[in-house]
Amino acid sequence: MQGLQAKLSEKIGEVRAAYAAKGEPAHGGRARPARGHGAVKAKPAAVAATPAADPHAAVHWDYAGAGGPKDWGSLKPEYAACSSGKRQSPIDIRDGIGVDLQAIQFDYHPSGFAVLDNGHTVQVNVERGNAITVMGKRYELVQFHFHRPSEERINGRGYEMVAHLVHKDLDGKLAVVAVLIEQGKGHPLVQQVWNNLPLEKNEELRAAEKMDLGALLPASRSYYTYMGSLTTPPCSEGVLWMVMKQPTQLSAEQIAIFAKLYPMNARPIQSAAGRLIKESVGTAATMSAAAP
Repeated sequence: MQGLQAKLSEKIGEVRAAYAAKGEPAHGGRARPARGHGAVKAKPAAVAATPAADPHAAVHWDYAGAGGPKDWGSLKPEYAACSSGKRQSPIDIRDGIGVDLQAIQFDYHPSGFAVLDNGHTVQVNVERGNAITVMGKRYELVQFHFHRPSEERINGRGYEMVAHLVHKDLDGKLAVVAVLIEQGKGHPLVQQVWNNLPLEKNEELRAAEKMDLGALLPASRSYYTYMGSLTTPPCSEGVLWMVMKQPTQLSAEQIAIFAKLYPMNARPIQSAAGRLIKESVGTAATMSAAAP
């Protein structure tokens, strides 16, 4: 009897040893996880490597903050001229050479137009057929838009706003007429623009009426001229600038309407870098005989 019990105990011991060797509990329960520093942890699945995020990838150019003027040149390769260009705009117009400049011939007509709030300014796109001729070249008016305060300065003086009338010739070269704006009486043409402001940004609203584009120009057509650049990215150079010497007027209410949309959308003054600036003396620009 004692021999039988001894054999049975020996058999049970062998079974337990066999289960232990497999890492399973001898009684069918759950195996306990190993504990202590000797425990081997399962390695986590490998995570696919992701490229480092481009700090400028989601940054759009603006007039303040991370996408402000000091950062424009690094936001995109095509914006490099904003920081490396040598003939950038706007400038403080000083020490112009007084000469008998050729008059700017404005060939403007009452035209259809559409107003666009593009997220940076209020822009007015105009129908074809309006142009200027200067230095023997004809430039077609494409659009005009506003900045507040004026980007240009005249002998250190800034203005409430400025309107930039952007023209292009057949070779794609640009000529911009800048009309400085001071506070005074209301302006009917600008009121037309405000009346047709779209409710949503980046949605063009076509006006039912026509616009007398010549009304935006001051009575005196004398001007300053120099070579510069676009004042917004990509800051392309080779732009012919003509800054009218006499400002036009908007009422305080009209200025306030734009200021509510864009309190400040002007690029800081850039270095003139020794550029030649010409100032018309005794010269009056002319309007086309076809213009009203």
